[in-house]
Amino acid sequence: MLSIGAFAQIGQVTHRMLRHWDTAGLLVPAHVDEHSGYRSYDPSQLERLHRIVALRQLGFGLDDVAAILGQGVDADRIALLLRERRAEVEREHRIAAARLVDVERRLHLIEGEKHMREIEIVQKSLPAVRLAARRRLVADGAEMAEVVGATFDAVAAVIGAEKGALDTPVAQYAAREDGTELIAGYVSAAGAVGDGVEIVELPAVAVAVCGIHLGSMDRIGESWQSIHAQILDRGFVPSGPCRELYVRAESDDQADWVTELQQPVIAA
Repeated sequence: MLSIGAFAQIGQVTHRMLRHWDTAGLLVPAHVDEHSGYRSYDPSQLERLHRIVALRQLGFGLDDVAAILGQGVDADRIALLLRERRAEVEREHRIAAARLVDVERRLHLIEGEKHMREIEIVQKSLPAVRLAARRRLVADGAEMAEVVGATFDAVAAVIGAEKGALDTPVAQYAAREDGTELIAGYVSAAGAVGDGVEIVELPAVAVAVCGIHLGSMDRIGESWQSIHAQILDRGFVPSGPCRELYVRAESDDQADWVTELQQPVIAA
């Protein structure tokens, strides 16, 4: 038999948890001394302990845990649930890290408003663009960078790497009430495509204010801020979804990336 202290240490839980689970009838000690009230556990109960901890970490309440264990859930099923939960936690971690980057970026923008670098901009028309693309609705802006990359990869996997097929990547971002609609793909003269990739026609734009962002996407927000400040200074307002034309996007560290930022505008 194991004392409550030894059982807690082996199971990596607290005495309070064991007492709580005992009161709930979830993990009753193998023996309770009638005089001292000391709880003792049989080593075989560790198997149930580990299942309880795993199910609690998956977010199940005590009643649900009792019901699941009462049905005799096996180790393989719990392992599958834990792997799914691990994937969720990893995704949550990536989103949290991206949010932290965004917060730091916005703090930098606020602190540097009086010293904001100006990007050289031009006004020009934009021709209609035909894309082999996918659409995604991104509810959380912190996920955008990950979603954009994955969407381009998915489109490339479908249309292949034939000569010229991946030469001109373009993304369009349209704000919606429930998030941002992303259209990401490659300029294409091809006909209909399958596997979730569609032909999307981006219309011609009479007037757009455009500028060049150099380097990593981590600081592209600063370039967009500069462009929008200059748009307002010139008496314009945005008139439609913005676009990013990835002129060069080859190196993994993005150090040599060249991105043209395109914002359709009309007079205010």
